[in-house]
Amino acid sequence: MTDVLIPSRQHGIHLPSSPPNSSPRPLQFPPKMETTTTTSVVTAEDRSAAIPEEPTSLPTAEVRPPTVNGANSTEKEVDNLIRKMRSPILGIDFTNFGKPARRAAAATAPVTQLAKIGTTSLHDLDDSSATNLITGTCCGGGCCRLPSNQVTPSASPPLPAVDFPQNDAFKSLKLKLGPLSSRSRLSGITPLPVKTSTIVPTSSDVKHESTVDTHPPKFVTPHPPYEVFSAKIDETRKLTRPGAPKRTYHFDLDVTGYPEEAAGVDFRVGGAIGVQAPNHPETVDAIFDLLDIPVEERDVPVWLKTEGGRWPTIWGEEDARTLLTTRRELLTWTVDVQSYPPTKNLFRLLAEYASDEDEKTILLFLCAKQGQASFCELRTGPYVTLEQLLNAFPSSKPPLDHLLCNLPTLMPRFYSLSNDPHFSRKEHHRLIEIAVTVHDAEERWRPGLRTGVGSGYFERMARKVIDDGATDIRIPMFRGLMANPLAKQFVADGPMLLIGAGVGIAPFRGFVQRRLQNANCVNKVWVLQGVRDSLLDELYSGEWGVTDNQIKKVVESRVGTGRYVQEEVIAQADLVWFVINSLDGRVFVCGSSKGMGEGVEEALVEVAMKKGGLRKEEAQEFWTKKKEGLQYIAETW
Repeated sequence: MTDVLIPSRQHGIHLPSSPPNSSPRPLQFPPKMETTTTTSVVTAEDRSAAIPEEPTSLPTAEVRPPTVNGANSTEKEVDNLIRKMRSPILGIDFTNFGKPARRAAAATAPVTQLAKIGTTSLHDLDDSSATNLITGTCCGGGCCRLPSNQVTPSASPPLPAVDFPQNDAFKSLKLKLGPLSSRSRLSGITPLPVKTSTIVPTSSDVKHESTVDTHPPKFVTPHPPYEVFSAKIDETRKLTRPGAPKRTYHFDLDVTGYPEEAAGVDFRVGGAIGVQAPNHPETVDAIFDLLDIPVEERDVPVWLKTEGGRWPTIWGEEDARTLLTTRRELLTWTVDVQSYPPTKNLFRLLAEYASDEDEKTILLFLCAKQGQASFCELRTGPYVTLEQLLNAFPSSKPPLDHLLCNLPTLMPRFYSLSNDPHFSRKEHHRLIEIAVTVHDAEERWRPGLRTGVGSGYFERMARKVIDDGATDIRIPMFRGLMANPLAKQFVADGPMLLIGAGVGIAPFRGFVQRRLQNANCVNKVWVLQGVRDSLLDELYSGEWGVTDNQIKKVVESRVGTGRYVQEEVIAQADLVWFVINSLDGRVFVCGSSKGMGEGVEEALVEVAMKKGGLRKEEAQEFWTKKKEGLQYIAETW
């Protein structure tokens, strides 16, 4: 049977149908088809010889429009056919009429191949895949997929590109916005978050005594029904030495007169106090400036009316409230402006009040379905502060009350006691001791470092005492967690192995102090302390109540043999195995979970395999049961 290709002036190109059971027959388009009425016959021999090799680029077919007396035909069907065949026919195998087989490598095709998707397919991508597939300067309109000898069709011009903000704060976000050009194609945009609080001016005769510089408002109750206690710093000093990679401070806090709460509730060895730290005053003023809130309004008494929920009381009842406060108190003590990644609700709120159309488009993109990839990458990257976002999108100035009710609550920070709270070095005063390591992070959008909310606050207070000689600096705190694992599982008898690194060693100092009061337990406690360099960052050296080398082994990771504490655990396998298998024996681990915590856990498994002759799965199960039996206690963060 022969195949016939009949170009027709009136009906375009017709392909004859194949018999029911016949296999598809490959065709070759001639390089140029003259539109005549002469019938072309392709024989079987011609057909086998005409099968081309696998093409190395996408094929195109050119058709010259038929003419009548030298004029172009305007028949609609012919015009449509010509237009279709002038565009690249993507993904078509001209050697096979059947359904093309799916290639196994399609799922792993590089971005350069995926970017060749046709115009229609691109517009069907209604999620963030468009952001990942299109790279370079693609506008998303499909013009980059036309042959090089053709121009963009005038019928669908590309949309104007969005002008990105040129400030350093925006550039530091490193957003991958891809082909973003218009808001018209965005879908699944997060609804505008509800405004659940209102700031109302008070009358001139309303008086309000603010303690914004030293103490949170009374309605900030992280320890209900008890108020935050103002503890005076009795003494503070820097534990680390110049050249140490981190700065750690020691604080003696005077809790004399701390109110009784309930029978048997008291500060305990290994317990942790809660501290209600404020936002940095400079950050608060910077946010006020960015929101165009006049200086004279920041400390004026106002009524805050909430429709429900706990904010701004932290752990109060979920009720509607009317509170007398100031704008500065609210921004300083009740919302966290730097510790959490931004949410879609925040981006949607900033978009609502952005006066610049390009900034509004970018913000809507980040809370739309198409911007999901960019949003996730931003959230999982370095922390972005509210001040940074307001600088990145300077035209967005949301009302303060709408902004506050959509920010995370400023939560208390917890710090382990580094002493035995039942033993005080000062007569007629009750002191508790803590160690605080300052956490620094690069700003990325301006010179300098940003400190954590809690650790930065403690460092500022310490410098007032050390540098300025201040004598009445107070810390807003409460009793906190006295039933945490370290405090709960401490016992006055039985052998203990204490493993810690960095500031995680601090609570073990209190453990040793308590143990030394019992003569029968002096030789039943051992400490493995991990440091970088003992001359720079060994905490509480010589302050354990006994000669350090009698109970403690310091492991240095940056000098000498360069051993980590988890390696010392393996080296002390005999001691570990003796303690964990003794009556009332306990192994305590305290410190960062990343690196040290994970490494120590793996080392303990290796010890069980070595000393107990266990397989890895059995060794892991061994420590799991010890943890359930409260013999293996890990407090990591």
